[in-house]
Amino acid sequence: MDPTLAGNIAEGNRNIVCQYKDNVATFGIWINRNPLNFSLPLILLQLAAISLASLLIEIFLRPLGQSSIVAQILGGILFGPSVLGHKGIMGSILFPARSMLTLETVAMFGIMFFFFAIGVRTDTRMMVRPERHAMVLGFSAIFVTLVFSLWLTIFLANHVSMDKSLAKSLPFFGAAQCLTAFANVSCLLIELKMASSDLGRIASATSMFTDLVGMCLFITMAAVLQSTFDVKKSVQSFGSAFLLVCFMVLIIRPPILKLMKKIPAGKPLSHNHVFMCFTAILIAGLTTEVIGQHFMLGPLVLGFITPDGPPLGAPMISKLDLPIGKFLYPTFLTTSGLKTDIFKINLRSFSIIALVITSCCITKILAIVIASRFCGIGLQDSVVVGLILNARGISELLMFNLWRDGGILTDQEFALSVISVVGVMAVITPLVRLLYDPTRRLMPTKRQTIQHAKREAGLRILLCIHHQDNVPTMVNLLEASHATEMSPVGVVAVILEEVVGRITGMLVSHQTTRSLDPNNQRSSQIVSALRQYELYNQTCVTVQPFSVVSPLQTVHDDILCVAIDESATVIILPFHKHWEIDGSIGSINKGVQSMNVKVLEHAPCSVGILVDRGILTGQLSILTGQFVYRVAVVYLGGADDAESLCYGSRIAGHDNATLTVIRYLLYGCDSVRDRKHDNCQIDEVRHQNIENQNFVYQEQVVKDGVGLASSLRALENCYDLLIVGRNHQSQILLGLGEWSECPELGVVGDILAAPDFGSTASVLVLQQQRMRGEKLINRMMKTGKDSLHGCY
Repeated sequence: MDPTLAGNIAEGNRNIVCQYKDNVATFGIWINRNPLNFSLPLILLQLAAISLASLLIEIFLRPLGQSSIVAQILGGILFGPSVLGHKGIMGSILFPARSMLTLETVAMFGIMFFFFAIGVRTDTRMMVRPERHAMVLGFSAIFVTLVFSLWLTIFLANHVSMDKSLAKSLPFFGAAQCLTAFANVSCLLIELKMASSDLGRIASATSMFTDLVGMCLFITMAAVLQSTFDVKKSVQSFGSAFLLVCFMVLIIRPPILKLMKKIPAGKPLSHNHVFMCFTAILIAGLTTEVIGQHFMLGPLVLGFITPDGPPLGAPMISKLDLPIGKFLYPTFLTTSGLKTDIFKINLRSFSIIALVITSCCITKILAIVIASRFCGIGLQDSVVVGLILNARGISELLMFNLWRDGGILTDQEFALSVISVVGVMAVITPLVRLLYDPTRRLMPTKRQTIQHAKREAGLRILLCIHHQDNVPTMVNLLEASHATEMSPVGVVAVILEEVVGRITGMLVSHQTTRSLDPNNQRSSQIVSALRQYELYNQTCVTVQPFSVVSPLQTVHDDILCVAIDESATVIILPFHKHWEIDGSIGSINKGVQSMNVKVLEHAPCSVGILVDRGILTGQLSILTGQFVYRVAVVYLGGADDAESLCYGSRIAGHDNATLTVIRYLLYGCDSVRDRKHDNCQIDEVRHQNIENQNFVYQEQVVKDGVGLASSLRALENCYDLLIVGRNHQSQILLGLGEWSECPELGVVGDILAAPDFGSTASVLVLQQQRMRGEKLINRMMKTGKDSLHGCY
């Protein structure tokens, strides 16, 4: 070893490590070599240990409602000098000093790609042109917390005895509490499944605005630290960063947009495009290091200028999600824990930092609560937003590592900083889970059902379209709903655009055909078909088309919000199975099935699931008047069947539609006392259609569920649409529920939608609005007997 290097190591310089030319890989233990003395086997063991420990800690903390970032940092602390690495228990074997350079290098690669993904997910329009509430909340969170934290830290530094190093770094530490990084907020929202909620959008928009301020401060800080406080060099570094951003926006972004137009829609991203993107990320990171900035700035800006969604942004995010988001990104969090030595912390310093952290977090929450009064946000919701905006994570750890390398933080202050991240996240994550109730806003205060709707109010249908082939059947259903001037139909069409590379969902309104994206041929064709239906019924139908760009895992939040805002009477959802022209099942989308279940659980109105078999009949349309739409209602009893009956009664008024109500009775059951409520509803509908030649009423008596299934099979190819309730109050179904393949359809709906049913009829399964609380349900059931006048 070189004498100079040996002297540096003796003096305690841990950044200089002795390396040998043949210490990368070994040929195994058979030639008497210890694999842990070589870099490659050691880094593989370290990554495996880090991943396994973080996973086990996360599983252990999951019942406590903790965030994954807490588990990942604790995994590093476990192997660091605070626990297993203390006094050489394991640190010298599994994480020796000579291996830290390699481990940190691997982790930094993960951070580069992670920030690129964050940049792609970020809606730069919201960052550059923030909404009013985002600016109000952002300014309040930044400046109120900044003023208070600076005053508090300066006061403590001057009036409380503490270490000189802590007194020097305390103002920096206090100033860091005012910032809110979008990377932290987005990770927390995704983990809490709040990204598409109203509060999630507010927190995301606010954090994007504050991130713009934070990035400017971070660039300035990086320029100062990496230029060793030389004013001239700092100005050069800051100016070069500004020029780099301008170059990427003005020069690099246009070719990316042209490249997107050449990528075929709906096809996988080619290997050449992936290679070019990965190379661009590495070059961007190298460039920012050369100009004196932190390496993460270049990939982040490159992500900003890369449009999210297909055909480029979403596929790239999906490719980076597993190797980066689940592997290399946690490695950086763990390396921060490895550098944390809690034995270098004294009690007084810990108390001072705890006071600063607690005071600043409470101040930020109070600032958000007060500012929320001007934005129309409730008290509890504003507290939740304030807690979310206190999120700590990767951005703070990057800044603390930069300050540690720049000499601002000693080992004690760095350990306190890392522990503060763990402490804050350990407190706010369970609090958000406790205070945030996603169903509270969806709790119905009035009935939004077909049965209880007033005739003059008409029918407001929220139509969710996922597959273009379902449009003809949905248009037939809308037309059969019999819109008149006395009872109009309002259609809110939501086109579901599944996307991966987004943090929050996006709702796009298509008020006119000219507002459509010319590159989105699918949306254009769907909206055009709906416009034709609207023109055919000009005086009694209105159509409001929207596109929801969101992951299927969270799209139900967007659907429910639109249903509330538009006062929908019923939501029509697509079935998760798609039929081919030969009658076989062509595709199954489990994401759509999960969406349907969530909407059924939390819907503020009635819900219908449409099983579309229209492709088997040649997509005939009743708009031309040359096709008679044959509809049957299967009635067993209960609120959901009452909803189906009232919807069928409305369809019976259409000139080109016929309605058959088939009521199933259990042999030997008292039809007077036990079915009095059902009898009243049936009689009311029959009375309304007493002169209607297109209305037919039938009764079928069966002995058990087997007889019911056999009778249902007799309906094959007799109708174009079968309407049935999801749940039934009937003893006929005893024992049939165990065989259901799709519980969201109910027992009868599952039988009618089964592939072996052999019918070409589409099926509409309706669930009447569920009122929250047992008293509300009982009240609805009781008053439902007197509300039959609402049936059409």
